[in-house]
Amino acid sequence: MADSLRRLVNTSSFSVLQDKLESWYKDYHVISCDQNMHKCCELVELTSKIQGQLFNILNLTAREGGHYAGVDVLKSRLLPWLGTCFSMPTSSVTNDTSLNLIQESVEKERKIREMSASHDNDMQKIESQLNTTRLQLDSVKQELEDTHQQLDNTKSMSATTLLATEDEILQLKAELRAAHDQLEIYKRKLDVLNEYERQVGVLKDEVSFLTTEKSMLQERLVRSRSPSPLPRRSRASSPLRTESPTRAQLTNSSRHSRLVSRFSDLYAVERLEAQSLLRRYIDDLEMVQRIIFIATVEAFQAAKLAYRQFKLRVRMTLSPSHQGPEALEDAVVDYIVRNLDLYDVQASVNDVINTMNLNPRISFPPEVDFVLISKFIREACRVAFSMQTLDPPLDLAFTSDGELYSDNKYHRSYDSEYTAPLVAYHVWPAVVEGDAVIVKGEAVTRRGALWRSRSRSSSPVRSRNGSPTRTLGFSGSRSSSPGRRSANRL
Repeated sequence: MADSLRRLVNTSSFSVLQDKLESWYKDYHVISCDQNMHKCCELVELTSKIQGQLFNILNLTAREGGHYAGVDVLKSRLLPWLGTCFSMPTSSVTNDTSLNLIQESVEKERKIREMSASHDNDMQKIESQLNTTRLQLDSVKQELEDTHQQLDNTKSMSATTLLATEDEILQLKAELRAAHDQLEIYKRKLDVLNEYERQVGVLKDEVSFLTTEKSMLQERLVRSRSPSPLPRRSRASSPLRTESPTRAQLTNSSRHSRLVSRFSDLYAVERLEAQSLLRRYIDDLEMVQRIIFIATVEAFQAAKLAYRQFKLRVRMTLSPSHQGPEALEDAVVDYIVRNLDLYDVQASVNDVINTMNLNPRISFPPEVDFVLISKFIREACRVAFSMQTLDPPLDLAFTSDGELYSDNKYHRSYDSEYTAPLVAYHVWPAVVEGDAVIVKGEAVTRRGALWRSRSRSSSPVRSRNGSPTRTLGFSGSRSSSPGRRSANRL
């Protein structure tokens, strides 16, 4: 009996029963009905096993007490309890087997509790991760909503800006069309004005021709009325056409006036346009005006050379067949005047640009070229070429660095030192006819001009041979047009 009691104590069956009851109590409202039924049946089975062991101990105790020992207790407590509450079936298992089953059940219950605890911990971790993921998802959703809102705002702003830009583009297009229309109107007016000027020039030439012819006829009429018959016979024997001037001679005065005016316009219009183009690439105004002055001087040199070559070719062409009453030289000049469009002005422009590229006194940015002012050079070459057809021809006045300033040749620019006697640099050349100045140029006078001139030409590498006008150093500034200043001298 003592061994059976010891085994019962060692198995801690009642403590296991108490733990199961507490666990069931905690999970009663959480688990399902079937699970509650299973736990209840499990407790009933465990209770029956413990009761079977107790009855076995009770039987062994009664045997050890004798035949009549414990009868009162059985009568007073066990029999009434059995009759009212409990009926114990006969167990077919041994005590050892029952204890082993209890131990296995306890071990399983312990494992189940551990698994349940581990499962609860895992569930708590998963729930915490799920909550964290939900928070992150809510944050991402909020960011997505903010991004959508910003996108909608950007779309609305872009649409508004696009509409405004389209309106501005339409307005600019309308203004551009209006400007084009106005430009076309101005071009037509300019064409009409040019045609009027051309007709006026032709009429002036015709008037000059008719005036000269009238004077010649009047002279012939006076001579025909002379009483001396010998002069009449002698003049009748000589051909009258020898005194007839050519068209170049008849139009010399009108072409002279027109070319002088054109040279003044070259200073007032084309020069300023070329200066504006160069100022986009060169900040030094002095260097810009140096370039323009040298371009003008070189244009005259190239045009004079081209005129001599062209005149030589015309003379060689006309000399074999020339039989007119006028001299061959007059016929050559007349042919050139009538065919000025045969002048290869582009060749002269190329010569001028090549010469300027070799000029050590001017500099130019490497990203551009002197071709930028080729329009100005072309007009200067045409004016210079036409001036060579006059009788006598017009040319540029001689200039040199540090020369003595002359009021007959130049006007001082506004930034000059009026007490300085020497020319520091030239802005625009003067036009001369022989020794007489026809159109004044423009120059800048400053003190120390001679010293600066010598310092510029002190290097033998930069010295050049040729025309003195190709070694000028000068700068310029805006001043009044020499054409307007010399209008009283024309």
